[in-house]
Amino acid sequence: MSKDTDLRPGTEADLPSIETLYGSAFPEEDLVPLVRQLLRAQEGVLSLLAVSGDDIVGHVIFTRCTAEPGGHTLALLGPLCSARSVRKQGIGSRLVRAGLERLEAWQVVQVLVLGDPEYYGRFGFLPRCPIAPPYEIPEGWATAWQFLNLDGSKAPGTGRLVVPPPWQERTLWVD
Repeated sequence: MSKDTDLRPGTEADLPSIETLYGSAFPEEDLVPLVRQLLRAQEGVLSLLAVSGDDIVGHVIFTRCTAEPGGHTLALLGPLCSARSVRKQGIGSRLVRAGLERLEAWQVVQVLVLGDPEYYGRFGFLPRCPIAPPYEIPEGWATAWQFLNLDGSKAPGTGRLVVPPPWQERTLWVD
């Protein structure tokens, strides 16, 4: 990764550049409405950018959630993207690690993600999270629903994930 790539919090003012980044990184998916809603919500959202010069080259969001019963504080990782021009340079990994470090302030006990098990496994995520997502995901995605306990334990939590309104769109979970 280029040494001149810095990480900083993302803000709503960054939204036009972030929208362009997601549009080019994932032309087959429309993640822009979700990203826009999350950035405008601000509370309970950790947005981190990778910036090279004046260009935003990576972005990640962590959203504070809970699991019921119990009300334990969790975080949902995603979306995450990097510019095609800087892929395979460690920007996504750096964003994920920086976000995981910052979640301590939220007293998060567990982080969940629906994503590539090979990619997220390198951060310690384990497949087949027993916390049920807001909607039943396809069986073929079972190993993509992953968890990471921030205390280092392997014991998964249980219950149902309670997400804020931007994450309640069914197509985010089953499409």
